Amino acid sequence: MRFSPCYAILFALDANSGVNNLELMDKLRILTGAAKYDVACTSSGVDRKGIPGALGNSVAAGICHSFAADGRCISLLKILMSNACIHDCKYCACRSSSNTERATLTPEELADLTISFYRRNYIEGLFLSSGVVGSADITTELMIRAIARLREVHGFRGYIHAKGIPGAAPALVERLGRLVDRISINIELPSESSLSALAPGKNKAGILAPMGQIAGMLEQRRQELAVYRHVRPFAPGGQATQMIVGASPETDLHILRLSQGLYKRYRLRRVFYSAYVPVGDSRFLPEVAAPLLREHRLYQADFLLRQYGFDATELLDPDAPWLDARLDPKCLWALRNPQIFPMEVQRADYLQLLRVPGVGPISAQRIVEARRTTPLCFDALKKLGVVLKRAQYFLTCQGKAMPGLRLSQENVYRCLAKDCRVAPSVFGNRMMQQVSMSDLVQDFRLDAALPPLSLLATQPIPSEPAGEFARGGA
Repeated sequence: MRFSPCYAILFALDANSGVNNLELMDKLRILTGAAKYDVACTSSGVDRKGIPGALGNSVAAGICHSFAADGRCISLLKILMSNACIHDCKYCACRSSSNTERATLTPEELADLTISFYRRNYIEGLFLSSGVVGSADITTELMIRAIARLREVHGFRGYIHAKGIPGAAPALVERLGRLVDRISINIELPSESSLSALAPGKNKAGILAPMGQIAGMLEQRRQELAVYRHVRPFAPGGQATQMIVGASPETDLHILRLSQGLYKRYRLRRVFYSAYVPVGDSRFLPEVAAPLLREHRLYQADFLLRQYGFDATELLDPDAPWLDARLDPKCLWALRNPQIFPMEVQRADYLQLLRVPGVGPISAQRIVEARRTTPLCFDALKKLGVVLKRAQYFLTCQGKAMPGLRLSQENVYRCLAKDCRVAPSVFGNRMMQQVSMSDLVQDFRLDAALPPLSLLATQPIPSEPAGEFARGGA
């Protein structure tokens, strides 16, 4: 008899641990499978057995990875409290109209299961979300009971990330935030009109209200810490959100402007993007999954907003509202602003250097420090960590460009597109299924004749024909 990885994990538990029973194994299988659509941490998706002479093994189901503030990669148990839900969101696998197997963990089961995994070194923390069982208040109370049992009964001090439920009472949101390290409220979709069409039980005000409450409490805690050391903790890891891209017709410019507004208004730590995956039949949704390459480009652009000081309207504009499939957003911005380049490394300040493709915060700081004592050449830039395959087209050293470069716009675009190409192995099999379509494969043929840059830069990342809603219907 063959068992899924979830069964294998549970059979490894002690017989007297109180969690080794068929009912709980079924719940674990159902609820870890349903949790895979939450992307506020990175799932491994790998099931690999240990072999003689090697160290360790990998289990796909329910175990995901996230990164701590100090850069450590930590394993989390990623699970739903329940996959039952009163809402009928068209894009969700747990929607009320879905003919799927349902399960709900009790707070005691969830807490004891987490501790059992932790004691066996399977995990270092918990990522908890849930469908809406009965009401937002009831669901939040169940999550609070489970997490409180972990913290107060078991003395668990590991990392916990919980997804808040829009519509829950402010007192419950506060109580949840006091127990966890990070809290998230999913914004779901990039516009209110799309939310109304695809998630009729949810609304913009109900989602933004708890986000505003959390932002206010985080700011209050920051001010209190300035004067008093022993302040009661409240989500010290901040708050995050998640939105689905590709299920509705919003452009990349619209999405990035929304993300930028969320970062500024609610002080979010991260906005996570989830490429739409068909989980049911609906005339309002695309028939195929959104390209993972689009999700990847949005993450790259989001990083520029958070770490490099870019504005969404600098990266894209109404005449060119889509990110380029062939170039990363920083290279695309540089090609759209030829009047700024080339920059002289001896004179450009730190913020200017950050905008050069191939130059990051560390290498920019090294350049600023190194040029105080000696003139820099391209060989020196490479030693300082600059990625010359990209930066060479946009920099001069002592007034001279890299020898042998052909600096026509079309040639630079071709060379950068070759360097920025995303290998299918980055995304695994799903990349092959979603992105390697005939029109995108043609776009990746670097020996083919290139259309004008202005035309390429305005084209969305290719996908198959979408459903009625994505074409602007409904």
